[in-house]
Amino acid sequence: MELLELTVAAKAMAGLVVLYLLIMAGARAIERGLMYFPDPQRTAPAAAGLAGVEEIAIESEDGASVLAWWGRSQPGNPTLLYFHGNAGSLEQRSERIRKYMARGYGVFMMAYRGFSGSTGQPSEEANVGDAKRAYDLLVSRGVAPRDIVLYGESLGSGIAVQVAAERSVAGIVLDAPYTSMADLASLHYRFLPTRLLLNDTYLSDTFIGRVRAPLLIVHGEADDIIPVDMGRKLYALAEEPKEIVTFPGAGHSDHYLFGSYDTIYDWLERLSERATEPRREPPSAAVR
Repeated sequence: MELLELTVAAKAMAGLVVLYLLIMAGARAIERGLMYFPDPQRTAPAAAGLAGVEEIAIESEDGASVLAWWGRSQPGNPTLLYFHGNAGSLEQRSERIRKYMARGYGVFMMAYRGFSGSTGQPSEEANVGDAKRAYDLLVSRGVAPRDIVLYGESLGSGIAVQVAAERSVAGIVLDAPYTSMADLASLHYRFLPTRLLLNDTYLSDTFIGRVRAPLLIVHGEADDIIPVDMGRKLYALAEEPKEIVTFPGAGHSDHYLFGSYDTIYDWLERLSERATEPRREPPSAAVR
């Protein structure tokens, strides 16, 4: 009887192991399906009610065509190179473009592959590579690095950090950022060894120390998607100059209801003022 019970227990354990392995294999296979939720619908900026905004195609070496909406800045104002979150479309963020342009800021908002009419499939390698091409395109069309401010929304924060680590920019805004996708996946999928399964890790906590541009982090304190503690940890790892503003009661994507636009406007204005301040030469040494 004991031998029979051991055999049954062993078979049950073996079955659980096999089931767990199947779950892990399935999780790895559908990883990007759990990370990216594209709306593939292509919409013209004018159809979204945006005047003075044009659609730009960013062509990659592997044949993908990534679309972006570009509204130019008024003279003397920076352009936000904007990387959005993991779901939706450019059209769904048209109000953000409208608000920033109404303040005189330019916005170049890039869709990821598979989003908003862009071809191909999203991945960390593709998204970061396309983001760098978007930066290079802006520079090639006359927008100076000192006039480019990176804006990373949620997923896009990990892209913005990697671009800022390799490109010269005036500043960087991180909206509800995470330390890494591995940390975030471990939080939401505790029963899986997510660090072994992930292809797209977005290691912002590794790259943030290489960023030398002024940094602003905005985060809702009631964010149940990306905890505010991740934003605070990323802030602690960043170099000066840096600021963090958190909003009590705000969730993942509603902090604009709690005043985040005004916070960002104020920071951008101060950033522009610092950029136009004349350089002060050190005093000459007295001749003795």
